[in-house]
Amino acid sequence: MTFKIPAATLVVFRRHAGRTELLFVERAGTMSFAAGAIVFPGGRVDPGDRMLAQRFPDLDADDAAARVAAIRETVEEAGTAIGLSGPVDAATVAKLRVHLNDGIVFADALAALHLEIRPELLVPFSRWCPHAPERRTFDTRFYLAEAPDDLVMATVDQTENVRLFWSAAQDVIDDADAGRVKIIFPTRRNLERLAQFAGFVEAQADAIRFPPELIVPHEEDRDGVRYLCIPEDRGYPVTSEPMESAIRG
Repeated sequence: MTFKIPAATLVVFRRHAGRTELLFVERAGTMSFAAGAIVFPGGRVDPGDRMLAQRFPDLDADDAAARVAAIRETVEEAGTAIGLSGPVDAATVAKLRVHLNDGIVFADALAALHLEIRPELLVPFSRWCPHAPERRTFDTRFYLAEAPDDLVMATVDQTENVRLFWSAAQDVIDDADAGRVKIIFPTRRNLERLAQFAGFVEAQADAIRFPPELIVPHEEDRDGVRYLCIPEDRGYPVTSEPMESAIRG
């Protein structure tokens, strides 16, 4: 039996030193999923996210909850505020992170610090869920967001993740090809797609052109070689990879 766990992840864009960079974290080697891999900040949708999402009836309920989760997880994992308004200075964001780590419900933590959540600032980009019978899988929605000019400096959480950094998408692909970092199959495909764009505006336009539909990777035999594949009409420049090199988490 497959257990599908709703999850969300956030691709944060910034302009730095004349180039576009994305925010990444490196998963701790002890994690049960994607151990040691380079990923975007994110995690599972929890009940508190669904409660907070009810404030946004104009959005699909599952989409709204995933946006809330992506914003919350980015605070928890990276210590930075994306999709929030109010006093988002470093001290306030640090207090918010502490409240969340202490188990305070997101809505209550926001209210205590006079912060408002703005899920409309997140752009739906893609949605992935592997086919994995007999084990849990993550049904993950990917969102895009542009970092504000006054973005609080991101810092790694040192629990689920051991490193945080900003990098161009192509640089991470190159590091993976050289064996310097590990990226799982969905991350690689999304990085290849994101590497096509000069910045957030272009990526946003592509996301609008290809509205997210659920992607379930499948296996195919091609001339005696087993491949892991995705549909060819979702905006991805690379849609298959030999199974022997594909990292599935």
